Amino acid sequence: MTLRDLLLDTLRTLWTHKLRTALTMFGIGWGIVSITLMVAAGEGLQQGFDTVQAGFAKDLLIIHGGRTSLQAGGMRSGRRIQWTAADHLALGPLATACQYVIPERGRGGVTVKSRFNSGSLSLSGSLPPFSEIRCIPVGSGRFHNAEDEAEGRRVAFLGSDAKQQLFGSRPALGETIYLDKTPYTVIGVMRHKEQDSSYDGQDVSKVFIPFSAAMRDFPRQPPAAPDEIDRLLVSTKSLEDHEACKGQVRRALGRLHGFDPRDEQACGIWDTVENTQAFHKLTSGMKYFLGAVGLTTLFLGGIGVMNVMLVAVRERTQEIGIRKAVGATRRAIIGQFFAETMVVVLLSGAGGFGFAYGICALVNQLDMPMYFAGLQPTWESGLLSLALLGTIAVLSAMYPASRAAAVDPIEALRHEAGG
Repeated sequence: MTLRDLLLDTLRTLWTHKLRTALTMFGIGWGIVSITLMVAAGEGLQQGFDTVQAGFAKDLLIIHGGRTSLQAGGMRSGRRIQWTAADHLALGPLATACQYVIPERGRGGVTVKSRFNSGSLSLSGSLPPFSEIRCIPVGSGRFHNAEDEAEGRRVAFLGSDAKQQLFGSRPALGETIYLDKTPYTVIGVMRHKEQDSSYDGQDVSKVFIPFSAAMRDFPRQPPAAPDEIDRLLVSTKSLEDHEACKGQVRRALGRLHGFDPRDEQACGIWDTVENTQAFHKLTSGMKYFLGAVGLTTLFLGGIGVMNVMLVAVRERTQEIGIRKAVGATRRAIIGQFFAETMVVVLLSGAGGFGFAYGICALVNQLDMPMYFAGLQPTWESGLLSLALLGTIAVLSAMYPASRAAAVDPIEALRHEAGG
């Protein structure tokens, strides 16, 4: 029997049992759909979180001062710890696992005026790396640079909503704005971004200026010290250096300000790396669970295929006996039933893949909520599904095919004659 004859014979046999074949194919196809959609949903959730997190910070430690809860160096607990404008300079050589250590001073309720409008906005003063580690996207112009910082230039970078409030649809670059009556020149405007968390307000509603200008033009009022800052922003060189960087910063700040590095109340750290890793563990667990559910469905479909083919062997005992009586070999019989099983499994698998990817494409046309990037099938899940499908096809085919090949032609023909 040629390959063409084998395929035609297989298709005729399957068409004869249309309902049984369709139900069997549905079981396999639904298993493929389940695996693809469930893993795609978990991947979409993880990608959505990464996108939102990227709008806030990149591998960042946000370090706030507090009050000591442990005694250190003979000093009482309960002391207020406050960072100063020079701390980042002292930390640089001591925190070698950190890429950037920069200060930030903020101020809320600043009256900001342009030629067209005014508003009460938040102000942030920091060093040029701020735009990188806080993921501030530039829509037009530029963020302040090292020269602006060194010369204390009165230049401002506007958040997208701040620009809209002050200028509407008009261009803002080169315009003069007044920050509590102090003139600043607009040098850049932020591109809009999504941000789900913050320590002092949304970036889109802020005005960003050089740190040196913020320290000079917006001094703290007593009893605060003139060189006090709000927080330190620290980024690690790599994820592998994350814990080393955090430990080095704690020890260095403890030495500078006389507190025990183990005192978490004195030195509060918002660790975005830990938050991201914890969420990834959660979404990975979800993907594994959902994938296991789909895998179970696929294996149940494979068992269904095996049962159907065993029924087919039983129903076609006479046909098998006649084939063997006229010279069909054991290999030919095995090939016949193996081909039938493979056609059922592969056609249903292809249909399942097509349906699942079509659903993903349709869903991804909709507006997605925050933290969800849509249904994102991955090549890893596709390869896994194909491997599982091939394994199930072979396992589902071998046993029925071997049962068919084991039919005794004499017994089969005697059964036919007796019928």
